[in-house]
Amino acid sequence: MTQLPVTEPPHESRVWFVTGASRGLGYAFTEAALAAGDRVVATARDVAALEARAAAHDGRLLALPLDVTRREDVHGAVERATAAFGRIDVVVNNAGQLLFGMVEETTEEQARHHLDTNFFGALWVTQAVLPVLRAQGSGHILQVTVAGAGGGSAATGLYGAGKAALNALSEALAEEVEPFGIKVTLLEPGPYDTGLGHHGLTATEPDPAYDGPRAALEASWADSPPPPSPALAAAVVLEVVGMDDPPRRLVLGAAAYDEAVAEQRERADAYTEWASLSRQGG
Repeated sequence: MTQLPVTEPPHESRVWFVTGASRGLGYAFTEAALAAGDRVVATARDVAALEARAAAHDGRLLALPLDVTRREDVHGAVERATAAFGRIDVVVNNAGQLLFGMVEETTEEQARHHLDTNFFGALWVTQAVLPVLRAQGSGHILQVTVAGAGGGSAATGLYGAGKAALNALSEALAEEVEPFGIKVTLLEPGPYDTGLGHHGLTATEPDPAYDGPRAALEASWADSPPPPSPALAAAVVLEVVGMDDPPRRLVLGAAAYDEAVAEQRERADAYTEWASLSRQGG
């Protein structure tokens, strides 16, 4: 990657690099940053909606088409971002998709394509921005995972696996880049009204053997309350990027927080229940 000149940021103005910015959380993060007076490089496979908004923001919004699974294209987008605005202060790895289906039903092509976007895409963006952030001696990377990442749920096993892998990678990353003045926050959102279950959904070919479990799952989701607006999450993220000492992990959403804490307690209880057997191992 070509080393580009790094400039000091204008007073109280940050430069954001947001992936998956054309809808949902990414779009909400972009709008919140612009409303705060910041500049945004907003990337997505289809940037038509973003280009339509660019004229209203006096050159503070740069929309770049980007498929995060293409590593060379990611580096090119980061170079264009720094050429346009001189620096990058906030990186939001938000691009993602949902693969719905049982583990046994998932094809090799589906599994690889899913992880190429949800895990490797975030890795390529992280690698591309790090030289810029290290040269600045500052920056904040926000990795969008999911509430309760680290565990798995029926019918979304590959989705959970990708988010758990990103969690583990980001924990290591935070330790590695802290000496350079770079901060890392793992954002763990619950369900939001993002359209991911429609526009970003890929489904497996249903195996009739799983008709019963699938029907039970769908019945359990029938009474779920309507998801909140992504704008609520964006307001919290705007507060987080303004902190001198931001959280390493942050669950987004009240219900998601309660569920994540309950899951952690259940896991701790399970460890305790089998403690005597664990200790037999040496």
